[in-house]
Amino acid sequence: MVETSVRLLRLLALLQGHRDWSGATLAERLAVTTRTVRNDVERLRVLGYQIESRPGVAGGYRLGAGSALPPLLLDDDEAVAVAVGLRVAASGTVSGIEETSLRALAKLEQALPARLRHRVDALRTATVSAVAGGPTVEAATLTAVSTAVHRRERLRFDYDGHDGAATVRDVEPYRLIYTGRRWYLLGWDIGRGDWRTFRADRIQPRTPTGPRFPPREPPGGDAVAHVLRGVGSTAWRHSARVRLHAPAALMTERIPTTAGLLEAVDERTCLLHTGGESLANLAAFLGTIEVDFDVLDPPELRAVLQAVATRFGRAAG
Repeated sequence: MVETSVRLLRLLALLQGHRDWSGATLAERLAVTTRTVRNDVERLRVLGYQIESRPGVAGGYRLGAGSALPPLLLDDDEAVAVAVGLRVAASGTVSGIEETSLRALAKLEQALPARLRHRVDALRTATVSAVAGGPTVEAATLTAVSTAVHRRERLRFDYDGHDGAATVRDVEPYRLIYTGRRWYLLGWDIGRGDWRTFRADRIQPRTPTGPRFPPREPPGGDAVAHVLRGVGSTAWRHSARVRLHAPAALMTERIPTTAGLLEAVDERTCLLHTGGESLANLAAFLGTIEVDFDVLDPPELRAVLQAVATRFGRAAG
């Protein structure tokens, strides 16, 4: 009986780790006959697992979605990744999942062997998040929007604009994009006849969703770049356009996406669309990039850089 129980757990782990398995492959991995595999599959079905089977040469077994979540069998790296992800979710920008994330984390850490618990504890105590906090979004909102994106269904929602005006929008949702501080929805606004970017924390979805729609090509072919470019022009008090004397590939490694949008010019230069709360902060940020640059816009930033250069020159004396 013990041997059968161990084999069932191994069979369940194999089914969870791969989409499709042939009976012969499972028999080889478990060192049993195909008949034993069939019997073990029936035992798992009796326990409530939804295991689909297809006859024939190209047939096999697949673990389907049941009415309840079955116990998951995770390897060491998977267990650590899930634990770290739950801890991040408990303090993230999605409201309403903090308590459930902590409950799930408590269950997982209770089941972790000591060697893995030490790894999770080491990661928790050795790391500090430097990401600035942003407005939180209801988990139900993200679920509703992402479902409409996945199904390609038109989404109607109440939206509070930055000026405080409330409107009802009818949108073909394309993608949800997280910048590190805020969640955004990029979609084709039916009423405006153009692409629009919406802050997810200002969206209140209406039900039911609308009809399905054919997919559109995102503006410029890059949804993330389009959102970052538009967000930068409104999120920053002072926007700037700077030519960096370095290739875009190199600067991508140094500049996070939340700091601006990089645009390749040639093999030696690239453009940075960025901004800041003040021109002084913007000048300080540009000084940390450690490459030569030319300020294209705004002209006022050049005067601030000149003043900073004079002050630094005196300090270097």
